[in-house]
Amino acid sequence: MIKHLKLTKAIVAIALGIVALIAAKVMEDSKIDGNQVVLAISGVLFIAAALIFLYPILFAKKADRDGKNVELKPVAKEPVVQETYEVSKTS
Repeated sequence: MIKHLKLTKAIVAIALGIVALIAAKVMEDSKIDGNQVVLAISGVLFIAAALIFLYPILFAKKADRDGKNVELKPVAKEPVVQETYEVSKTS
């Protein structure tokens, strides 16, 4: 579903945000200057990922003008084959 909705950039942004957050905490414990900048970069990455996650919801297409009817399409890549079954009556 992540590939179908094209959310891989959001996952990458979250991963980089987590790495930057860990780096900021390590820099804080080691008393290295610049930890606030790295923490700010982490926050920006988390906000960007949240906005990228919202993109498919905000720009989704409606099925009709009223928005009341929703048509679902199968996710399967293979065509769906319908099988018919015959029921025999035995007396």
